[in-house]
Amino acid sequence: MYSNTKLSVAILGAGAWGASLANLAAANGHQVRVWSRQGSQTLQVVLKDVQIVLSAISMIGVRDVASQVESFPLSPETIFVTATKGLDPQTTCTPSQIWQTIFPNHAVVVLSGPNLSKEIQMELPAATVVASNIPTAAEVVQLIFSSHRFRVYTNPDPLGVELGGTLKNVIAIAAGVCDGLQLGTNAKAALVTRGLTEMVRIGNNWGAKTETFYGLSGLGDLLATCNSPLSRNYQVGYQLAGGKSLTETLTNLQGTAEGVNTCRVLMQRAKQQNIAVPITEQVYRLLQGEITPGQALDELMLRDIKPEYNY
Repeated sequence: MYSNTKLSVAILGAGAWGASLANLAAANGHQVRVWSRQGSQTLQVVLKDVQIVLSAISMIGVRDVASQVESFPLSPETIFVTATKGLDPQTTCTPSQIWQTIFPNHAVVVLSGPNLSKEIQMELPAATVVASNIPTAAEVVQLIFSSHRFRVYTNPDPLGVELGGTLKNVIAIAAGVCDGLQLGTNAKAALVTRGLTEMVRIGNNWGAKTETFYGLSGLGDLLATCNSPLSRNYQVGYQLAGGKSLTETLTNLQGTAEGVNTCRVLMQRAKQQNIAVPITEQVYRLLQGEITPGQALDELMLRDIKPEYNY
Protein backbone atom coordinates (compact mmCIF):
# COMPACT_ATOMS: atom_id res chain seq x y z
CA MET A 1 0.00 0.00 0.00
CA TYR A 2 1.18 3.53 -0.76
CA SER A 3 3.00 5.61 1.82
CA ASN A 4 2.63 9.38 2.06
CA THR A 5 4.31 10.09 -1.29
CA LYS A 6 2.86 12.23 -4.06
CA LEU A 7 0.40 10.10 -5.99
CA SER A 8 -1.25 10.14 -9.38
CA VAL A 9 -5.01 10.67 -8.98
CA ALA A 10 -7.69 10.29 -11.66
CA ILE A 11 -10.95 12.12 -10.91
CA LEU A 12 -13.87 10.81 -12.94
CA GLY A 13 -16.55 13.49 -13.19
CA ALA A 14 -15.92 17.21 -13.63
CA GLY A 15 -19.00 18.53 -11.85
CA ALA A 16 -18.79 20.79 -8.79
CA TRP A 17 -18.02 17.90 -6.41
CA GLY A 18 -15.38 16.29 -8.64
CA ALA A 19 -13.73 19.68 -9.23
CA SER A 20 -13.67 20.42 -5.48
CA LEU A 21 -11.99 17.09 -4.70
CA ALA A 22 -9.52 17.57 -7.58
CA ASN A 23 -8.52 20.96 -6.14
CA LEU A 24 -7.99 19.50 -2.66
CA ALA A 25 -5.73 16.72 -3.98
CA ALA A 26 -3.80 19.11 -6.25
CA ALA A 27 -3.26 21.55 -3.37
CA ASN A 28 -1.49 18.70 -1.52
CA GLY A 29 0.92 18.26 -4.43
CA HIS A 30 -0.63 15.17 -5.99
CA GLN A 31 -0.73 14.78 -9.76
CA VAL A 32 -4.40 15.11 -10.66
CA ARG A 33 -6.12 14.35 -13.96
CA VAL A 34 -9.82 14.98 -14.44
CA TRP A 35 -12.03 13.09 -16.90
CA SER A 36 -15.53 13.93 -18.06
CA ARG A 37 -17.65 12.77 -20.98
CA GLN A 38 -17.49 16.28 -22.42
CA GLY A 39 -13.73 16.69 -21.87
CA SER A 40 -10.96 16.44 -24.44
CA GLN A 41 -8.93 13.74 -22.65
CA THR A 42 -9.85 10.10 -23.16
CA LEU A 43 -10.46 7.78 -20.23
CA GLN A 44 -7.44 5.72 -21.31
CA VAL A 45 -5.11 8.73 -21.07
CA VAL A 46 -6.50 9.84 -17.70
CA LEU A 47 -6.14 6.33 -16.21
CA LYS A 48 -2.58 5.68 -17.43
CA ASP A 49 -0.34 4.71 -14.47
CA VAL A 50 -2.75 6.15 -11.84
CA GLN A 51 -2.68 4.97 -8.25
CA ILE A 52 -6.04 6.41 -7.17
CA VAL A 53 -9.26 6.44 -9.20
CA LEU A 54 -11.96 8.65 -7.66
CA SER A 55 -15.47 8.50 -9.09
CA ALA A 56 -17.63 11.61 -8.61
CA ILE A 57 -20.06 10.91 -11.44
CA SER A 58 -23.83 10.83 -11.02
CA MET A 59 -25.43 7.53 -10.11
CA ILE A 60 -26.92 7.03 -13.55
CA GLY A 61 -23.45 6.73 -15.11
CA VAL A 62 -21.61 4.67 -12.48
CA ARG A 63 -22.09 1.17 -13.88
CA ASP A 64 -21.28 2.23 -17.44
CA VAL A 65 -18.10 4.12 -16.48
CA ALA A 66 -16.93 1.36 -14.12
CA SER A 67 -17.30 -1.14 -16.99
CA GLN A 68 -15.27 1.15 -19.27
CA VAL A 69 -12.52 1.48 -16.64
CA GLU A 70 -12.33 -2.32 -16.43
CA SER A 71 -11.14 -2.48 -20.05
CA PHE A 72 -7.90 -0.57 -19.28
CA PRO A 73 -4.81 -1.97 -17.55
CA LEU A 74 -4.51 -0.88 -13.91
CA SER A 75 -2.00 -1.76 -11.21
CA PRO A 76 -3.41 -4.26 -8.65
CA GLU A 77 -2.45 -1.64 -6.03
CA THR A 78 -4.84 0.96 -7.52
CA ILE A 79 -7.36 2.21 -4.95
CA PHE A 80 -10.89 3.11 -6.04
CA VAL A 81 -12.67 5.93 -4.23
CA THR A 82 -16.38 6.54 -4.71
CA ALA A 83 -17.91 9.93 -3.90
CA THR A 84 -21.32 9.31 -5.53
CA LYS A 85 -24.47 9.43 -3.39
CA GLY A 86 -27.22 7.27 -4.86
CA LEU A 87 -28.64 3.79 -5.52
CA ASP A 88 -28.68 1.77 -8.72
CA PRO A 89 -32.29 1.60 -10.01
CA GLN A 90 -31.84 -1.91 -11.47
CA THR A 91 -30.19 -3.67 -8.52
CA THR A 92 -30.60 -1.27 -5.53
CA CYS A 93 -26.79 -1.56 -5.16
CA THR A 94 -24.74 1.31 -3.77
CA PRO A 95 -21.94 2.80 -5.93
CA SER A 96 -19.19 1.08 -3.89
CA GLN A 97 -20.92 -2.29 -4.35
CA ILE A 98 -20.85 -1.73 -8.12
CA TRP A 99 -17.13 -0.81 -8.12
CA GLN A 100 -16.26 -3.70 -5.79
CA THR A 101 -18.16 -6.22 -7.95
CA ILE A 102 -16.31 -5.11 -11.07
CA PHE A 103 -12.94 -4.82 -9.26
CA PRO A 104 -13.13 -7.55 -6.58
CA ASN A 105 -9.36 -7.57 -5.92
CA HIS A 106 -8.97 -3.81 -5.42
CA ALA A 107 -9.46 -1.68 -2.33
CA VAL A 108 -12.60 0.45 -2.54
CA VAL A 109 -13.01 3.53 -0.32
CA VAL A 110 -16.22 5.52 0.25
CA LEU A 111 -15.90 9.30 0.70
CA SER A 112 -18.97 11.03 2.13
CA GLY A 113 -19.85 13.83 4.53
CA PRO A 114 -21.55 17.19 4.98
CA ASN A 115 -19.78 18.67 1.95
CA LEU A 116 -21.67 21.31 -0.02
CA SER A 117 -19.40 21.84 -3.03
CA LYS A 118 -19.85 25.61 -3.20
CA GLU A 119 -18.63 26.07 0.39
CA ILE A 120 -15.59 23.85 -0.23
CA GLN A 121 -14.75 25.85 -3.36
CA MET A 122 -14.89 28.99 -1.18
CA GLU A 123 -12.38 27.25 1.16
CA LEU A 124 -14.76 27.34 4.11
CA PRO A 125 -13.96 24.75 6.83
CA ALA A 126 -15.49 21.29 6.35
CA ALA A 127 -15.03 17.66 7.38
CA THR A 128 -15.69 14.35 5.67
CA VAL A 129 -15.34 10.59 6.19
CA VAL A 130 -13.40 8.00 4.19
CA ALA A 131 -14.42 4.39 4.88
CA SER A 132 -13.15 1.04 3.71
CA ASN A 133 -12.92 -2.60 4.72
CA ILE A 134 -9.17 -2.12 4.22
CA PRO A 135 -8.04 0.44 6.84
CA THR A 136 -4.72 1.23 5.12
CA ALA A 137 -6.57 2.20 1.92
CA ALA A 138 -8.78 4.64 3.86
CA GLU A 139 -5.64 6.12 5.48
CA VAL A 140 -4.02 6.71 2.06
CA VAL A 141 -7.14 8.53 0.85
CA GLN A 142 -7.31 10.48 4.12
CA LEU A 143 -3.84 11.90 3.48
CA ILE A 144 -4.59 12.81 -0.14
CA PHE A 145 -7.52 15.10 0.67
CA SER A 146 -6.76 16.39 4.20
CA SER A 147 -5.95 20.06 4.63
CA HIS A 148 -6.21 22.75 7.31
CA ARG A 149 -9.65 23.59 5.82
CA PHE A 150 -10.83 20.04 5.08
CA ARG A 151 -10.64 17.51 7.91
CA VAL A 152 -10.88 13.85 6.86
CA TYR A 153 -11.80 11.08 9.31
CA THR A 154 -11.49 7.32 8.66
CA ASN A 155 -14.25 4.80 9.38
CA PRO A 156 -14.47 0.97 9.12
CA ASP A 157 -18.12 0.87 7.94
CA PRO A 158 -18.14 1.79 4.23
CA LEU A 159 -21.75 0.69 3.71
CA GLY A 160 -23.01 2.83 6.60
CA VAL A 161 -21.00 5.86 5.47
CA GLU A 162 -22.31 5.46 1.93
CA LEU A 163 -25.93 4.95 2.97
CA GLY A 164 -25.79 7.96 5.31
CA GLY A 165 -24.88 10.21 2.39
CA THR A 166 -27.47 8.58 0.14
CA LEU A 167 -30.53 8.24 2.39
CA LYS A 168 -30.36 11.77 3.77
CA ASN A 169 -31.14 13.14 0.29
CA VAL A 170 -34.72 11.85 0.57
CA ILE A 171 -35.13 13.50 4.00
CA ALA A 172 -33.67 16.71 2.53
CA ILE A 173 -36.48 16.82 -0.04
CA ALA A 174 -38.97 16.58 2.86
CA ALA A 175 -37.07 19.33 4.72
CA GLY A 176 -37.33 21.59 1.67
CA VAL A 177 -41.10 21.00 1.62
CA CYS A 178 -41.25 21.82 5.33
CA ASP A 179 -39.51 25.17 4.81
CA GLY A 180 -41.40 25.88 1.59
CA LEU A 181 -44.70 25.50 3.47
CA GLN A 182 -43.28 27.68 6.32
CA LEU A 183 -44.12 25.09 8.94
CA GLY A 184 -41.63 26.43 11.48
CA THR A 185 -38.64 25.23 13.49
CA ASN A 186 -40.51 22.72 15.66
CA ALA A 187 -41.80 20.83 12.64
CA LYS A 188 -38.40 20.85 10.95
CA ALA A 189 -36.66 19.54 14.09
CA ALA A 190 -39.21 16.72 14.38
CA LEU A 191 -38.90 15.86 10.71
CA VAL A 192 -35.09 15.70 10.70
CA THR A 193 -34.99 13.66 13.93
CA ARG A 194 -37.54 11.14 12.70
CA GLY A 195 -35.74 11.15 9.36
CA LEU A 196 -32.55 10.04 11.09
CA THR A 197 -34.47 7.23 12.82
CA GLU A 198 -35.74 6.12 9.41
CA MET A 199 -32.21 6.21 7.96
CA VAL A 200 -30.94 4.02 10.83
CA ARG A 201 -33.82 1.55 10.32
CA ILE A 202 -33.05 1.20 6.60
CA GLY A 203 -29.28 1.06 7.20
CA ASN A 204 -29.59 -1.67 9.84
CA ASN A 205 -31.66 -3.76 7.45
CA TRP A 206 -28.89 -3.36 4.87
CA GLY A 207 -26.21 -4.41 7.38
CA ALA A 208 -24.78 -0.99 8.31
CA LYS A 209 -23.83 -0.04 11.87
CA THR A 210 -26.16 2.24 13.86
CA GLU A 211 -23.35 4.45 15.21
CA THR A 212 -22.20 5.37 11.71
CA PHE A 213 -25.46 7.27 11.18
CA TYR A 214 -24.75 9.45 14.21
CA GLY A 215 -21.46 10.56 12.62
CA LEU A 216 -20.51 13.06 9.93
CA SER A 217 -21.75 10.99 7.00
CA GLY A 218 -25.18 10.45 8.58
CA LEU A 219 -26.34 13.12 11.02
CA GLY A 220 -23.71 15.60 9.81
CA ASP A 221 -24.71 15.35 6.18
CA LEU A 222 -28.40 15.27 7.12
CA LEU A 223 -28.08 18.59 9.00
CA ALA A 224 -26.15 20.25 6.17
CA THR A 225 -28.50 19.11 3.42
CA CYS A 226 -31.74 19.76 5.30
CA ASN A 227 -30.75 23.30 6.24
CA SER A 228 -29.08 24.72 3.14
CA PRO A 229 -30.62 26.26 0.02
CA LEU A 230 -27.33 25.17 -1.65
CA SER A 231 -28.60 21.57 -1.44
CA ARG A 232 -30.22 20.47 -4.69
CA ASN A 233 -32.44 17.95 -2.90
CA TYR A 234 -33.65 20.62 -0.45
CA GLN A 235 -34.40 22.83 -3.46
CA VAL A 236 -36.57 20.11 -5.04
CA GLY A 237 -38.78 20.00 -1.93
CA TYR A 238 -38.83 23.77 -1.54
CA GLN A 239 -39.90 24.34 -5.15
CA LEU A 240 -42.57 21.63 -5.00
CA ALA A 241 -44.00 23.29 -1.87
CA GLY A 242 -44.08 26.55 -3.84
CA GLY A 243 -46.35 24.97 -6.43
CA LYS A 244 -43.83 24.07 -9.15
CA SER A 245 -44.00 20.72 -10.91
CA LEU A 246 -41.22 18.16 -10.52
CA THR A 247 -40.34 18.44 -14.22
CA GLU A 248 -40.08 22.23 -14.00
CA THR A 249 -38.03 22.03 -10.82
CA LEU A 250 -35.53 19.48 -12.19
CA THR A 251 -35.18 21.37 -15.49
CA ASN A 252 -34.10 24.55 -13.67
CA LEU A 253 -31.79 22.74 -11.25
CA GLN A 254 -28.01 22.94 -11.74
CA GLY A 255 -26.71 19.38 -11.39
CA THR A 256 -28.47 16.20 -10.25
CA ALA A 257 -30.79 15.84 -7.26
CA GLU A 258 -29.95 12.21 -6.45
CA GLY A 259 -32.72 12.01 -3.84
CA VAL A 260 -35.39 11.75 -6.55
CA ASN A 261 -34.01 8.48 -7.94
CA THR A 262 -32.95 7.27 -4.48
CA CYS A 263 -36.51 7.68 -3.20
CA ARG A 264 -37.90 5.43 -5.95
CA VAL A 265 -35.28 2.74 -5.37
CA LEU A 266 -35.79 2.89 -1.59
CA MET A 267 -39.51 2.33 -1.96
CA GLN A 268 -38.78 -0.83 -3.99
CA ARG A 269 -36.42 -2.12 -1.33
CA ALA A 270 -38.67 -1.14 1.59
CA LYS A 271 -41.55 -3.13 0.07
CA GLN A 272 -39.33 -6.17 -0.59
CA GLN A 273 -37.84 -6.11 2.91
CA ASN A 274 -40.97 -4.88 4.74
CA ILE A 275 -39.22 -1.82 6.26
CA ALA A 276 -41.33 1.01 7.71
CA VAL A 277 -40.38 4.20 5.84
CA PRO A 278 -43.18 6.73 6.48
CA ILE A 279 -41.22 9.84 5.41
CA THR A 280 -39.75 8.20 2.31
CA GLU A 281 -43.22 6.97 1.37
CA GLN A 282 -44.77 10.45 1.50
CA VAL A 283 -41.85 11.96 -0.43
CA TYR A 284 -42.28 9.22 -3.05
CA ARG A 285 -46.02 9.91 -3.40
CA LEU A 286 -45.31 13.63 -3.67
CA LEU A 287 -42.67 13.09 -6.39
CA GLN A 288 -45.09 10.81 -8.25
CA GLY A 289 -47.70 13.57 -8.21
CA GLU A 290 -50.13 11.42 -6.20
CA ILE A 291 -50.49 13.93 -3.37
CA THR A 292 -49.82 17.61 -2.62
CA PRO A 293 -47.18 18.78 -0.11
CA GLY A 294 -49.99 19.62 2.35
CA GLN A 295 -51.48 16.13 2.03
CA ALA A 296 -48.05 14.57 2.62
CA LEU A 297 -47.78 16.54 5.87
CA ASP A 298 -51.26 15.45 6.98
CA GLU A 299 -50.40 11.80 6.33
CA LEU A 300 -47.32 12.04 8.56
CA MET A 301 -49.09 13.92 11.36
CA LEU A 302 -52.11 11.59 11.38
CA ARG A 303 -50.14 8.35 11.73
CA ASP A 304 -51.03 6.09 14.66
CA ILE A 305 -49.63 7.26 17.98
CA LYS A 306 -46.75 5.08 19.16
CA PRO A 307 -43.66 4.98 21.41
CA GLU A 308 -40.62 6.93 20.18
CA TYR A 309 -38.45 3.78 20.22
CA ASN A 310 -39.29 0.12 19.93
CA TYR A 311 -37.21 -1.45 22.68
